[in-house]
Amino acid sequence: MRFGVIIFLLRLAPCGAALALGACAHDPDTVVSAALGTTGQPAETVVYADAPTAEVAWGTATVHTAAYDGAGVADADGAYRLDTGDKLRVFVYGQPNLSRAYTVDHEGMISVPLINGVRARGRTTRDLEQVIAHRLGREFVRDPQVTVDILENRPFFIYGEVRNGGQYPFVSGMTVETAVAIAGGYTERASLRSYRITRRRDGFSSQIDVPGDFPMRPGDVVYINERFF
Repeated sequence: MRFGVIIFLLRLAPCGAALALGACAHDPDTVVSAALGTTGQPAETVVYADAPTAEVAWGTATVHTAAYDGAGVADADGAYRLDTGDKLRVFVYGQPNLSRAYTVDHEGMISVPLINGVRARGRTTRDLEQVIAHRLGREFVRDPQVTVDILENRPFFIYGEVRNGGQYPFVSGMTVETAVAIAGGYTERASLRSYRITRRRDGFSSQIDVPGDFPMRPGDVVYINERFF
């Protein structure tokens, strides 16, 4: 009995260890959930479905599955919204002790001296400027002039049938095919027909089947499917 349990655990171990390296390519639900967990998204099981209306609740978030209809989804998302992993520069004019670089943490927050935690997740840089200025101006700095710039976008993730799956810095203007190239190219088993992106926006994570020239955004999780022979 003990020997059987040991064999079972040994069989599980390689997949668990390789997950961080983008392996376990035959289990997309697991790798996508793990990637979302690193970005502050609840690491629950992701459910794929054929119907565009299918969804699964994740506490305060919901995952929707839909097909790409050829529209400019990335362009339609509007102004860039901050989230976990974004690196920011906050400059407060005349206040060198308050002007520094910050990284949005797993809770979607940055910690600014004097006013402590400030929620960045879901806000634009302009929104964040106004919030910081308002809180500083209430009792610490007279008429504060605040500027927030993005130093580095949060990374993207790519898994499945690529040679070096994992987390990579986002490159402006990149597509799914660019992401594949960054990850070392396709494996011999990769499907070249369509790809799946999981994208978070406004508390929801949408799963979209897209072509290779689909424009990506920071924080996207790309999964390259295995082709069926």
